[in-house]
Amino acid sequence: MSLKIDQDHSRFRNIVRGKIRQNLRRYISQGEMIGRKGKDLVSIPIPQIDIPRFTFGDKQQGGVGQGDGEPGDPLSESEEEGEGGQGKAGKDAGDHALEVDVTLDELAEILGEELELPAIENKGKSRIVSAKDRYTGIRTVGPESLRHFRRTYREALKRAISSGLYDPGNPLVVPQREDKRYRSWNEETEPVANAVIIYMMDVSGSMGDEQKEIVRIESFWIDTWLQKQYKGIESRYIIHDAVAREVDKETFFRTRESGGTMISSAYKLCAGLIEQHYPPTEWNIYPFHFSDGDNWSMDDTLTCIEILKNDILPKVNVFSYGQVESPYGSGQFIKDLREHYAGDDRVIVSEIRDRDAIVGSIKDFLGKGK
Repeated sequence: MSLKIDQDHSRFRNIVRGKIRQNLRRYISQGEMIGRKGKDLVSIPIPQIDIPRFTFGDKQQGGVGQGDGEPGDPLSESEEEGEGGQGKAGKDAGDHALEVDVTLDELAEILGEELELPAIENKGKSRIVSAKDRYTGIRTVGPESLRHFRRTYREALKRAISSGLYDPGNPLVVPQREDKRYRSWNEETEPVANAVIIYMMDVSGSMGDEQKEIVRIESFWIDTWLQKQYKGIESRYIIHDAVAREVDKETFFRTRESGGTMISSAYKLCAGLIEQHYPPTEWNIYPFHFSDGDNWSMDDTLTCIEILKNDILPKVNVFSYGQVESPYGSGQFIKDLREHYAGDDRVIVSEIRDRDAIVGSIKDFLGKGK
């Protein structure tokens, strides 16, 4: 019975995965998963899966075939009184939505399958290590909690046979003290690949609520994928207009600012965080910058190019720039990056015209496996 239940549950999970994958692009563009995210789970409304269930009547009365009555009597008051549903009759089937909980790991797997994302190639192993106990052998002493029953019985059987005490007609074998065997372990250390994501966002007057929502949706999926690739991951958040500052996640997505834009202020702060906290020999570093492409001047753009060249690119896995289209932004900055870093696979740029372009942008950023 337990095996049958497990098989049914496995089939149901496969159906759910198929439905999620089928509707993944819609979930990504609408961002409806983000509001349903818990600590390690995402609650997802899955349409068109109707789960069989018992439905009980409102009144605790006798069922069909029970109690007094004559042939032709109505089964309920609603039939007798003509009460029914409201509105006109329709010809279409109703929608049946079921909410299911999916782990972020499962969601990342579905994302990777749908977008054909390669596994990340870690930039070397970290000097940070984690220790694990591995059971690698057998010894003759140890605590009873680690007694190896099969090996103990084997030793007892060998002793009984060799001493002539074993009786096939009464195959009773009682282990003695010298027969007991125990699992032994060694502490092994292995390097842990850590990663940090440094998000930077332009919050000047030309970046509206819709542009920020696009950044919020895309960063959720970037987080989900990278968390699947690394055991330890941190996120840092920088906002900037003419001046940059580090903030928490909530402030990053809800800040309303105005004024001009100096992108170099964010790049300087990003380079400082890397220098102070994230040695490239120990960390896989992923800066993401989102903007509408406006910058204060060409001089500041050239400053950005120099900071990237000297202080950021030599230390990071990849630098990603996403340009969110805005009716108020010039869109020039992505052109400047393409001009200066054409052919440099350490710099990935992506144009995000609207929510429907988020899927393609995620593929741009994560599709190289760096």
